[in-house]
This record gives sequence, structure tokens and C-alpha cells, in this order.
Amino acid sequence: MSRTLLADRITVTYGRDREFAVLREVSAAATPGRILAVTGASGAGKTTLLWALAGLLQPAEGRVTLDGGPLGDRDQAVAAGVVLMPQHNGLAPTLTAEENIQVALISAGMRAADARRATAEALDRVGLSGQAEQLVEELSGGQQQRTAIARGLALRGTVLLADEVTSELDAANRQLVLNLLRAEADRGAAVVFATHDPQAAAACDDELHLVDGHATAEAR
Repeated sequence: MSRTLLADRITVTYGRDREFAVLREVSAAATPGRILAVTGASGAGKTTLLWALAGLLQPAEGRVTLDGGPLGDRDQAVAAGVVLMPQHNGLAPTLTAEENIQVALISAGMRAADARRATAEALDRVGLSGQAEQLVEELSGGQQQRTAIARGLALRGTVLLADEVTSELDAANRQLVLNLLRAEADRGAAVVFATHDPQAAAACDDELHLVDGHATAEAR
């Protein structure tokens, strides 16, 4: 099932009295079959925007909608198939690569046998079949990042939010991941990819550039 996720002029604030704005009246669209690059310098608000789209942050103003209806909390987003690949991989270091993925799939309601098959397929897609039984803490930074990407792919989301997922990868693996994100869009997922890499952004369909919490959209 394809889904459209929209941020409509959202403002996200923090502080005791919500006096500091991280995003100011930002609009963004995650549409099926397309990849939106969210670019900008560190601190521009890229991660904040993805967290708002994922249901982890509630805007002080504006709203986030999924297929026209308001997006509630993270539980609702997960149930709707909104998958977040976080910048910091969120893996359990004392579990193996395959265990990290299987736990996520079983938690999402997949049967154990199906989770094992999906895990093996996802690790193969990112070139880590040989590291499936290694503890995450034994993997390199790039291998850990690819394991987290494999977990996100295995969840088969209707919306995929990828936060700086190529930051620790060499050129060959960066291209591999870009190809995988394109494959997700080709199957009908809406993909949002936060990146500071202009070459990676150039491979996307649309770009939303953030400067100090403000946005400019550039359609291609």
C-alpha cells in the first residue's frame, strides 16, 4: 500500500517555554515512488524534520499528515509502515547483525521463520551475508551502518525515512545504498533521505534545503 506523508508548515520548538525554534514553517512531501533529499549544514534541522515525520516530535505549529489524516505518535506511524533509519544506528552491540534485524521484524509482527528469511535477504542486499553471525560491536562503523540499513529495508515500509545513512560509507557502498533507496521508491515506497553529501542528493528526485530551520524546495 502506497502512502503520502506531508509536513504542512510545521514549526518545531524546544526549551522549557518552547522559546527556541529548530524548524520554522517548513513544508515537505514524501510521495510514493520518489526520493526527497533533505540537505543542509549540521544543525540546520534535518534530523528534527525526519523525527517529526516519524511521529517522534509533535510540531508546535502546523501539522504532519499521512494520506490526508493527522499523524499521531510514533506508535501510529509504525503501524502505518513509517520506517526510520536513524543517523546513529540504534543497534544492540551485544547481539549479532542478524539478531538485531530479526528482533525488529518479530516485534513488528512477523513470524520467526519469515523473519529469518527476510533477514538473510536484507543482509545479502547490503553485502553482509558473511557477517550475519558477528556481534555488532565487532563490526566496523560502515558495517554497522549497513546492518542498520538492512534492518530498515527488511521492514518493507510504505514510507522510509533515512537519516544520514551514507555518512560512514565508502564510495562503492554509498552507491549501493543509493541504489537500494531507489529500489524502495521503485516498489512504491515514499523515501526521505537526509544527507549533507551533494552527490548523494543529486541522485534524488527532489530536494528540500534547510538553512537555520527555514526551507527552500527544489524540484527536479
